[in-house]
Amino acid sequence: MTYSEPARKTAGRPRSPAIPSSPAVPATGITVYGCGRDEAALFREMAPRFGVVTTLTDAPVSEANAELASGNRCVSVGHKTRITRPTLLALGRAGVSYISTRSIGRDHIDVDYAASVGISVENVAYSPDSVADYTLMLMLMAVRNAKATVRRSDHHDYRLDEVRGRELRDLTVGVVGTGRIGTAVMERLRGFGGRTLAHDRRSETAAGHVPLDELLRLSDVVTLHAPLTTETRHLLDRRRIERMKHGAFVINTGRGSLIDTEALVPALESGRLGGAALDVVEGEEGIFYADCRDRRVESKALLRLQEMPNVLITPHTAYYTDHALSDTVENSLTNCLEFERRNQHG
Repeated sequence: MTYSEPARKTAGRPRSPAIPSSPAVPATGITVYGCGRDEAALFREMAPRFGVVTTLTDAPVSEANAELASGNRCVSVGHKTRITRPTLLALGRAGVSYISTRSIGRDHIDVDYAASVGISVENVAYSPDSVADYTLMLMLMAVRNAKATVRRSDHHDYRLDEVRGRELRDLTVGVVGTGRIGTAVMERLRGFGGRTLAHDRRSETAAGHVPLDELLRLSDVVTLHAPLTTETRHLLDRRRIERMKHGAFVINTGRGSLIDTEALVPALESGRLGGAALDVVEGEEGIFYADCRDRRVESKALLRLQEMPNVLITPHTAYYTDHALSDTVENSLTNCLEFERRNQHG
């Protein structure tokens, strides 16, 4: 499904102060791939006020549909599908020189290869509150054994669990990665009164920051907010998991590959770890965001994790709020306009 939206003003709507107003500037075009229905509605509403002509398609970008970008130097892509090198090459041949991904992470794009074919890649910023709120929810559910409680209640078993919950004020929470989201998580944790430790490779000497191994040794709960890079892949590997506090909980709303799943599963099975709440999982591509009720899920690790009463799995949905989605669409348009301005002046 593809269609174009002409640049036009929407009667009666107040203009955003960030929106360009010069009628002498020709409309900028952007092709938006992997555009869901809710995103499409926002692009239709916002793009005319920014003076941007959009071509929207719900299909993820691929080598086969790269021609939809012809005439537009800017494209916007989602994070749900990995963008292959042949696709990047096809986009370059179609005249694309800028990709704005509607996500904070860029690990689904080979950024270096994109640069080699003349395409620059940038992410978008959106409210960190969506993921921060969700992280605290998962954290509370994990330490209160909520999954087992809800499952029993669904089967009309209303007895108290033999495992008592724990209170965050009595726990030490280690936050790994203190960017916008990690910082927002730490701000929320202050209200619970417990101890918070932090680790970030970029600011190891900042107040309250400790080396990663020390954080793992002391924390009752470890929550991951680092970007996925070659250095952070399997940040929690077998060696580091073994160094964690006995009975600790792991929360991951960052990227699945921050954790070595093959090391995590036996640690949970043996009771070495108390539990996990994972909004992202290694190998989620092609599974999360799909209706798998009538098809086989190939990931044995995911299926095993979901069987465990002390593991919560949600399908990469922490970011998904109305506020964050609006931010994402607006900043995708802003990114495109900023790229065009830089290109005009330099």
